[in-house]
Amino acid sequence: MAARDARFDGRFFTGVTSTGIYCRPICPARTPARRNVRFYAHAAAAESAGFRACRRCRPEAGPGTPQWDFRGDLVGRALRLIADGVADEGGVVALARRLAVTERHLHRLFVAELGVGPQAVARTRRLQLARRLLRESALPVTDVAFASGFGSVRQFNAAFREAYGMAPGELRGKGVAPRTGAPLELRLAYRPPYDVSAMLGFLTARAMPGLEEVGEARYARVLRSRAGPAVVELTFDPLHSAVHMRLTGPDVRGTAALVAACRRLLDLDADPQAIAAALGGAPALGPLLRDRPGLRLPGTVDGFELAVRAVLGQQVSVAAARTLGGRLVARLGEPLSTPVGTLTHAFPGPEAIAADELDGLGLTGARRRTLRGLAEAVADGRVRLDGAAEPAEVSAALTALAGIGPWTASYVALRALRDPDAFPIDDLGLKKAMERLGVARGDVERWRPWRAYAAQHLWTLPPEPVGAGVPLKETA
Repeated sequence: MAARDARFDGRFFTGVTSTGIYCRPICPARTPARRNVRFYAHAAAAESAGFRACRRCRPEAGPGTPQWDFRGDLVGRALRLIADGVADEGGVVALARRLAVTERHLHRLFVAELGVGPQAVARTRRLQLARRLLRESALPVTDVAFASGFGSVRQFNAAFREAYGMAPGELRGKGVAPRTGAPLELRLAYRPPYDVSAMLGFLTARAMPGLEEVGEARYARVLRSRAGPAVVELTFDPLHSAVHMRLTGPDVRGTAALVAACRRLLDLDADPQAIAAALGGAPALGPLLRDRPGLRLPGTVDGFELAVRAVLGQQVSVAAARTLGGRLVARLGEPLSTPVGTLTHAFPGPEAIAADELDGLGLTGARRRTLRGLAEAVADGRVRLDGAAEPAEVSAALTALAGIGPWTASYVALRALRDPDAFPIDDLGLKKAMERLGVARGDVERWRPWRAYAAQHLWTLPPEPVGAGVPLKETA
């Protein structure tokens, strides 16, 4: 805290008893006396203790904490569901039901880990999103209330006044004039470094026609939302270690889930310093991490979409899988009322794929049966790709389906379930990279709990040098 070390931004919060304010550890304010400082694992715990958010460092604007990424336990999964807005509609009752536990047990675990219950965490998440929307977007206060997950404007105003001692309109950013129909705009912070070119290269190679667009420092796509297709545009801003998000849709409700989806897609909550510290000492990985600092693990905006992509990519090239996916989107995806550039359709949901014969798309009979079986299993709840179930449980359910083996299940766990330790050991690309670097299968065990990031570095291994002694960076 005294050093304002950015590596710890989002990992803890500090409450100052002499001011009643809580801050991020990087706050530029003068460091208070140690006797006046209290430390909290979550912003909700600081607010429950009576502290109010600092206006200078803005705790709501910091990067998300990465400490739950390598934990597939109940609290970690619950926090991801809260970020998706699950508790906004059905409260803790719905959250506990999705996790298949009792409310009492969930509350007890939250208090032990975070010092506060899940209801308080969900409330703080709503208020933090509202603060950001008021400062960064031109949405009217009424839209801000519903976009941040509150059920009514009256409830929003009361909660905001109680938490921050002011009306929502008083926090509106300077120069921001609210206007009806304005797009939702936010800055999504991340911890540097970030390999932007690698992420955009990955997305470019897999961008499905009609669904996605990739440009210089920019990625855009159609998202499925409760009210219909929405269009999101994500623009990288390395100078400020942030991604600018611009969302246009038929309804602002459900915004929390879309924001969380974009953060997962771009792996914005990762801690590259911690990953480098854990993997950098491995002889085979050290040079790769030094050459590609900030290499992220591409995620997904929807677990079912990623699972379909994985099935389409079985035993075919990336380009072929992209073509097949584009045909699927054009045929079964929900169309935009008005195309935006080349964007025309959202990705189809499981019900749409399960109800279609999938003929005429260029798929083999076996592949069609696998896709329909996957869609039916997701639609009826046998396979849960929303982050509520343990990765091992999901992998077992996937491999029980015809046409889905360990590779596909591991790939889904790696990208859709955000399991940082997933490693598709039988992947051909990984086998070739390991052979080239002299890595034995047993060496992979030493890379826990970040084996997924090790896999990403191996997948992006540069071609072999043409001449001996050529530095890795020059051959990339």
